[in-house]
Amino acid sequence: MSVFRCVGRIVTIFALCCAMGLHWMALQSVAWTTMLVQNAKHTSLCKAIVYTFDGVHPCSLCHAVNAGKNSEKKSDLTSATVKIDMICTQRPTALMPPVTRFDYPTVSFLFSASAPSPLVPPPRSLLS
Repeated sequence: MSVFRCVGRIVTIFALCCAMGLHWMALQSVAWTTMLVQNAKHTSLCKAIVYTFDGVHPCSLCHAVNAGKNSEKKSDLTSATVKIDMICTQRPTALMPPVTRFDYPTVSFLFSASAPSPLVPPPRSLLS
């Protein structure tokens, strides 16, 4: 049972990473690393770093990553315009009537002298 749970977690994490676009970031990192290694073979490391990250000299993988990102953005924009937003629909507004004050009658819970006094001593038939 724990194998299925582990596989499920891995698949979920992979799906979330793809949904956030981390696959493009990973491909771009691979492209930059490859470009840096190739440029460092011909020039100094400082010049290779500048040449790699200046954005003027992208490699074929960098072009593929940019094309993939742009195609995802275009598909996101086209799907967003077709969607109907059901949450922001107008609802009728009900106005509440003004609050009217209600005076509750006052009741006294005090025992008055007119109430019959308890029997002294209490009747024995009730105690037994």
